Amino acid sequence: MPVAGLSGALLPGCECASVPIAGSLVKRGVAPAAALTFLLAAPAINPVVMIATAVAFAGRPEVVLARFAASLLASVVIGWIWVRFGRADWLRLPAPTHAEGAGRWLVFRDSMLHDMMHAGGYLVVGALAAASLNILVPREWLLSVAEEPVVSVLVLAALAVVLSICSEADAFVALSFTDFSPTAKLAFMVIGPMVDLKLIAMQAAVFGWRFAVRFAPLCLVVGLLSTFLIGGLLL
Repeated sequence: MPVAGLSGALLPGCECASVPIAGSLVKRGVAPAAALTFLLAAPAINPVVMIATAVAFAGRPEVVLARFAASLLASVVIGWIWVRFGRADWLRLPAPTHAEGAGRWLVFRDSMLHDMMHAGGYLVVGALAAASLNILVPREWLLSVAEEPVVSVLVLAALAVVLSICSEADAFVALSFTDFSPTAKLAFMVIGPMVDLKLIAMQAAVFGWRFAVRFAPLCLVVGLLSTFLIGGLLL
């Protein structure tokens, strides 16, 4: 699991791309727990996200380190939990998108078209829900809980789920929550790439709803515990 998590640092992509990639890895025979660890780590600790976080929090390297450590820790722990408690019938294996024995370019084309068309529709639905809730939640409600240490972390974590912001831009949004604690901002950056509305929809499209309804709460709980631990140590 640690190797699968660290390999996510090599792929500069957002969480939307990590879902079909993880599905392809499972389809090619990679252990589901390792593919899921990669799915969570890739959009959270890749170089583009780390550089964006360093730019947003200029002069505060501890925030970059905390994001890397908390995201990687949560990804690996979730992988270990899936190894121990995950069941094969919860995970719907992606169906082949091409005929057996097809040429490489045909496989490439069919896989690309399938991922774009199949996951794209769910992405639109998730983005629509996120945009609607973004408008409906008054900012004044957030400011009223900013001074509560634990509640503020939970609120920004919930906001990350609702807003569904790309992991390559969420650091700049987190920085704008000036009234919230560093740990609360860390929660926003850790939870967002792991579980949000569009991710839940896309994971359901690739792996099935039986998987999504179990995986999303697991990511939320482990992500929060990792945030509290790393935030308390580094921030």
